[in-house]
Amino acid sequence: MRNYLTEFIGTFFLVLVIALTGNPIAIGSVLMVMVYMGGHTSGAHYNPAITFAIFIRKKIKGKEAIMYMIFQLLGATIAAFTYYFIFAKTFAPAPAAGFSNNIKPLLVEMLFTFALASVVLNVGTSKKTFGNSYYGIAIGFTVLAAAFAGGPISGGAYNPAVGAGPIIVDFILSGHSMCNLWIYLVGPFVGAAVGAVVYKYVNPDEFE
Repeated sequence: MRNYLTEFIGTFFLVLVIALTGNPIAIGSVLMVMVYMGGHTSGAHYNPAITFAIFIRKKIKGKEAIMYMIFQLLGATIAAFTYYFIFAKTFAPAPAAGFSNNIKPLLVEMLFTFALASVVLNVGTSKKTFGNSYYGIAIGFTVLAAAFAGGPISGGAYNPAVGAGPIIVDFILSGHSMCNLWIYLVGPFVGAAVGAVVYKYVNPDEFE
């Protein structure tokens, strides 16, 4: 239960900072410190797509992966409700004007989640980097760069919980963002899966 609670807390603060600031530096920074906070307890996924990649990597079992995803989604949803409580309005990621109902935001979500999964797998699960002290910085800066680069196109979620939690809350409170949900589910999960497959190909010795 401790690892599930850690996943809830980390995802909650990640989504809350996204909602309150939308600032890539703040987002990358809070992810970095939350990764250091929970890495030794849960592995600090805070992202169902990353949990999926680590499942493919065979570093987490299926039942536990599902529980991680549930608590990540709960953390994101409670964070979205917290934002609503503070400001009496909802927020939800959405593609930028001109990119709605378009394959381009999906591609951006896929590519940068691939990058994030690749970084996490290499700095957080590899025998070659075991015990390093820079894993949190590497992961946080990946999200920071992705938010700056792809955020203006796709909304910059790269995380099914970041997409689904706020969109669910927005939908419950009479919003109209549900049409974007598929982008933040399909893109990150596919990108993470490809990242895990590439990791296995590049590091065959890790699976001997």
